[in-house]
Amino acid sequence: MGLKEFFELDKYNTTVKTEIIAGATTFLAMAYILIVNPTILSISGMPFGPVIIATIIAAAFATILTGVYAKKPFAMAPYMGENVLFTFSIVLALGVTWQQALGAVFWGGVIFLVVTLLGVRTILAKAVPRFLAASWSIGIGLFLMFVGFSSAGISMPGVPGAPVKIGNLLDVHVLVALAGVVITLALLVKKVPGSILIGILSTMILAYAAGITVTSPEAKALGFPNWGEVLGKFDPVGALLNPALIPIILVLFLVDTFDTMGTVLGLGLKAGFIKKNQGDDPGLEKVFHVDALATVFGAIFGTSTVGTFIESATGIEEGGRTGLTSLVTGLLFLAMLPLAPVIAVLNPGFLQLASAPALIAVGILMMSVVQHIDFTDIVQVVPTVITIAFMLFTYNIALGIAAGLVAYPLTALVAGRGREVHPVAWVLLAIALLLFIFYPYPKP
Repeated sequence: MGLKEFFELDKYNTTVKTEIIAGATTFLAMAYILIVNPTILSISGMPFGPVIIATIIAAAFATILTGVYAKKPFAMAPYMGENVLFTFSIVLALGVTWQQALGAVFWGGVIFLVVTLLGVRTILAKAVPRFLAASWSIGIGLFLMFVGFSSAGISMPGVPGAPVKIGNLLDVHVLVALAGVVITLALLVKKVPGSILIGILSTMILAYAAGITVTSPEAKALGFPNWGEVLGKFDPVGALLNPALIPIILVLFLVDTFDTMGTVLGLGLKAGFIKKNQGDDPGLEKVFHVDALATVFGAIFGTSTVGTFIESATGIEEGGRTGLTSLVTGLLFLAMLPLAPVIAVLNPGFLQLASAPALIAVGILMMSVVQHIDFTDIVQVVPTVITIAFMLFTYNIALGIAAGLVAYPLTALVAGRGREVHPVAWVLLAIALLLFIFYPYPKP
């Protein structure tokens, strides 16, 4: 059986050439994750170089599996947003080890896999209304922008009463980051393939030209990172024995579930896999299987939650309609392994500066889901605003999600619309309350 027969190219009226071009386009659109993900996770204390390997392997494994099993043109990699949740809201905020945090990611993936295989996912989709899931995306998007502003030096730690303040916008580091933001957004507006990656590389070039230190002082020579420093280092037992992480596991599961649902269904509509009165393409359900499995294996490999990337839309726009597109993207990720030593010797400060435009750009793109919120409906407005405010003003994504899960049913009840609330939403409220009860708050 050849490629055309295995991937059913004739069924979707596409060609091998078209699928290869589409796969390469998708890769260019999301290759920035190879730099941004290790940069963010390294802030949690994870070794930078090995996480590069984990990111490459996780992306390649999940994307290739999507191609050969689900046979859909969707690519996967460690999620933006979830890596920030991992670093800032779990490891740094809770004070747990990154090994335990990976254990929590593992269990979140296991729950997602079981729920998907048992068909319970549709119940959750009804229990968490679309506007509430959209508020998570908006809050995480703004959080990403906040991290980007901080990495760029645009915002700085303030004083009591004014937690943040503006940085020196005339500083060379800030000017380089701002130039990178302008370049990235201009390319996005022009719909140039690989806009975010080009923006990162442009920022690197500008930073080098401005005399900013490129290589890490500790990096004496190019050497292949030791993947063994993160491979299999997840601590699933420690995660279960830590009371503070039990509700966090639920949060990781919910975020992964609804991120994936929104992305897969959106991409499915774009590719024509979802049609009225004809049902969904059965291959889409297999994408959820792969997504959940990818998170489980991603934790084992040494990275945060893995899932379907919306950037897959760029390959779909190029005509990609089958798993061959994903196969090409996955193989291109594998082809990046020889570059890992080069990335590993780069100065962390240099990488944070280079990734700032990407964080800001992705944050802006995540705002598009605002269309799913009816701001004339108080039952939607109150939970939405509470969710976003908690995320930003406590600097904690998990608490923001939990606050929204508590606020939604109670707001509906007070408004006399308790019948609109799905019974499972009350269960989620109870679990969210557990997070607030067992959260290890800092001592005064």
